[in-house]
Amino acid sequence: MVRRTVLFSPGDQESLLKKAPDTGADVVVFDLEDAVAPSRKSLARKTVQTALSELSEGDNDETTDRPELCVRINPLESGGSADIEALSTGPQPDSLMLPKVDSPAEVEQAVTTLTEYNWQLPLFALLETAAGVLNAQSIAQVPETDALLLGAEDLSADTGLQRTDTSEEISYARQHVVLAATAAGIDAIDTLYTDFEDIEGLNVDAERAVQYGFDGKMAIHPTQVSVINEAYTPDADRIRWAQEILDAAAKAESTNSGVFAVNGEMVDAPLISQAETVLERARAASSNPGE
Repeated sequence: MVRRTVLFSPGDQESLLKKAPDTGADVVVFDLEDAVAPSRKSLARKTVQTALSELSEGDNDETTDRPELCVRINPLESGGSADIEALSTGPQPDSLMLPKVDSPAEVEQAVTTLTEYNWQLPLFALLETAAGVLNAQSIAQVPETDALLLGAEDLSADTGLQRTDTSEEISYARQHVVLAATAAGIDAIDTLYTDFEDIEGLNVDAERAVQYGFDGKMAIHPTQVSVINEAYTPDADRIRWAQEILDAAAKAESTNSGVFAVNGEMVDAPLISQAETVLERARAASSNPGE
C-alpha cells in the first residue's frame, strides 16, 4: 500500500467529503478533530458515516478505484470514544487516525475501545508533542500501529520552537520519526505544509521530506496533492534502475547466487527493498485516476 499523499477533509463538510476521493490522494482523512468546531461534532459524525456508507457501496465493483479511507477521531478522553461509538453502526473506514499520541498506552487504549465494537483497524499515530516524538519507537512497536505521522504545528505549540522556511528546527523530530517507523516496518508520514497557496515552497518541502526518508506527506488542500504525489513518484531513470535491480535479483535467486552486481553497483537486501518501493510508487502513480 502506498501512502504518498494523506489529504484531510473536514468531517462536517458533506460536499468536500464527496470530492476528496477524486483528488488523486492515496489516503483521504475524514477529520472529526481539529477541522470541526465543538458545536458541530455530532453533525460531523453523521456526515462522515454517510460518506463512508456511500463510498463503500462501490467496493464490490472491480472497476472502482478509491483511496484508502481514514477517519481522524478526537482524543479518546475528549470525544474519541463517542466518535468510535457513532461510527460503529456503519461501514468501517480502512484505517483510523489517533491525534496527539504521547505514548503506546494511548494506542493500546484505542485498540481496547475498538475491540468493544468488534473492530480491528490499522491505526495512524499522529505525533504532535515532545513526548510523542520521543516515544515514537515504542508507539511504532504496538502491533496495530500502521503509520507514524509528524504534526509539526502542534509540536511547535508544545515546545515553543519557531517554524521557518527551511524547517531546520524540526530536523531531529523528522529523523526520529522516520527511524522509529522504519525500525517497526511501518509508514512514516511527514508534516503539513500549511500555506496551500505556496506551491513552490510545498515542492521544496516535499522533496526535503523524500530525502529524509518519509513515505508520504500530509496535505490540507486538494491543490497540494499533485505536488506531493510528484515528489514521491520516481522518474524514468529511477524506475529503470529499480527494474534492473529486481531483474538481477530474480536471476541471482534462480542460480543461488548470494552476491551480485548491477552496472558496477553491489546489490544487497536493502537495495532490493529500495527498488521494490520505487516500483510500488510508480505503479501507484500510473493507476491513480486522480493524476
